Amino acid sequence: MSGGPPKGLPSTGPHSLLDMPHPLAGSSSEEAVGGDSTPSPDLLMARSFGDKDLILPNGGTPAGTSSPASSSSLLNRLQLDDDIDGETRDLFVTVDDPKKHVCTMETYITYRITTKSTRVEFDLPEYSVRRRYQDFDWLRNKLEESQPTHLIPPLPEKFVVKGVVDRFSEEFVETRRKALDKFLKRITDHPVLSFNEHFNVFLTAKDLNAYKKQGMALLTRVGESVKHVTGGYKLRSRPLEFAAIGDYLDTFALKLGTIDRIAQRIIKEEIEYLVELREYGPVYSTWSALEGELAEPLEGVSACIGNCSTALEELTDDMTEDFLPVLREYILYSDSMKSVLKKRDQVQAEYEAKLEAVALRKEDRPKVPADVERCQDRMECFNADLKADLERWQGNKRQDFRQLLMGMADKNIQYYEKCLMAWESIIPLLQEKQEAK
Repeated sequence: MSGGPPKGLPSTGPHSLLDMPHPLAGSSSEEAVGGDSTPSPDLLMARSFGDKDLILPNGGTPAGTSSPASSSSLLNRLQLDDDIDGETRDLFVTVDDPKKHVCTMETYITYRITTKSTRVEFDLPEYSVRRRYQDFDWLRNKLEESQPTHLIPPLPEKFVVKGVVDRFSEEFVETRRKALDKFLKRITDHPVLSFNEHFNVFLTAKDLNAYKKQGMALLTRVGESVKHVTGGYKLRSRPLEFAAIGDYLDTFALKLGTIDRIAQRIIKEEIEYLVELREYGPVYSTWSALEGELAEPLEGVSACIGNCSTALEELTDDMTEDFLPVLREYILYSDSMKSVLKKRDQVQAEYEAKLEAVALRKEDRPKVPADVERCQDRMECFNADLKADLERWQGNKRQDFRQLLMGMADKNIQYYEKCLMAWESIIPLLQEKQEAK
């Protein structure tokens, strides 16, 4: 890891909100799945998300990835087809300027949240407030309470990330700032969450603690109902579509977890190798002082190893700052999606239990009570919101990982090109000595 200040990643501004109607506004009927055999989760997910090209808002890193103008790198000729151009944007949120606060009882970091908007919900065109991590955590909890049918973006883990000792180091603070910035951009891009009252307060209130103390829990009817659903209802079985989603999320989280563990081991080994290289190169330089004709080639080898060390350090930093955070975000994202699935299952179980109770009544044509109809509405709302958010998440995931993998390929190409150039540079020195003999 480099000892200098962390390099800032390029950051996108928030994209526009899609003008999309609530899914329940249209037809709420779903296609029935026929046949006795159960399709595999992979096939179901492919049918749900693979047959159409999603163009969705994304709070990730920019599509443009810098690449060396070399014959071996083709990345600067590749273009992503997921970019969103020409959209009208009316809400911009950025997280920057982290500051350390040392108090008698605690030490913590705050971040500046800058908001620019033309929405009528905001009294001013621009706001600037400071927030600490626990404020972001409060916001996410409020969004989960008031928007239980929606997928809430995950926050970076509160505790020190594995391998990082000092949570107040520049590298750790910068990594967290980027993650918090992405968290807010995910919310900003969402057509429902971005209009949430708690989000508005988070962005604009000068004294957020005063607002917290008021205990304002303005939950929607859906939120209140879901919050009071207990575990007394047992779901018979998930619909095939949502069972496939659950299976996919389990496999997805397992694969990413494995990649994350292996990537961390690779980075650890690269850091250890870097330490060896830094001790290895100078040996040739000190040796050259004892030699005559070999002095120049030996100095060349020392410089070559030094250049390779620098290139490896840059590659390791890129992996740590760019690659690992994306993996961790999507592992946490899968957990968030599973949580929404469980809430949806609770509502369906409640609906099935109430519907069965009505069917057991000794009446020729029992009338469906209003509470059963409301429960059905909640279930349909859950289904529609969950599928819409999953579709948006799939689009973001596809774009983020394409950019991530393209960037990783580009960084590795740059690393090996630098090493190749370094070793090729000492060959003329050796050839000149041989020709002189």
